[in-house]
Amino acid sequence: MDPRTFPTKGNLMLAKNSLALARQGYDLMDKKRNILIRELMTLIDEARDIQDEIDTTFTYAYQCLQRANIEHGINMVSQLAYTVPIEHSITIQTRSIMGTEIPHVKYTPSRDFPTYAFSTTRESIDQATKAFQKVKDLTVKLSMVENSAYRLASNIKKTQKRANALQNITIPMYTELVYNITNALEEKEREEFTRLKVIKKMKMKKG
Repeated sequence: MDPRTFPTKGNLMLAKNSLALARQGYDLMDKKRNILIRELMTLIDEARDIQDEIDTTFTYAYQCLQRANIEHGINMVSQLAYTVPIEHSITIQTRSIMGTEIPHVKYTPSRDFPTYAFSTTRESIDQATKAFQKVKDLTVKLSMVENSAYRLASNIKKTQKRANALQNITIPMYTELVYNITNALEEKEREEFTRLKVIKKMKMKKG
């Protein structure tokens, strides 16, 4: 038998303190979960908007690419594509939302002049380059939002499990323990009171 369940005033105080902490913990978990859910819903809406914009931009970009392929030839467009520099400006930092590390992508979009000669290309190349640059910008933004949403969803799941454990296991356990110890102590007090009354009567009879 667990010594903490013995019906003593000390154990009753410990049980009440543990119950209060469990209830406080549940309230905190519940608030945390609600805050994270609000953040997640905001990110989901943002991701949906970005995805819609990406779809529209991709469609336009490929139309520009098809036109450039027709006007310049696929081989030439492929050669021009190799002149595009590799992106090195992306850095990832983190920020915390209720203990959840959320990635924050810092990205400096390239605004350099085209790496191809204007004299040997047509406007379709410029349009395709600009459109795919926008696609890249949006993709970087979407990756940050989706990653943040995934991490929030994962933390919400963990928080929900902890809240459920407190609500369905810990709090009922300590509630029952407080109830049982309180009843046992009250029964002892009644027994002690009865015993004292008997002793008092016996003394009065002797006197």
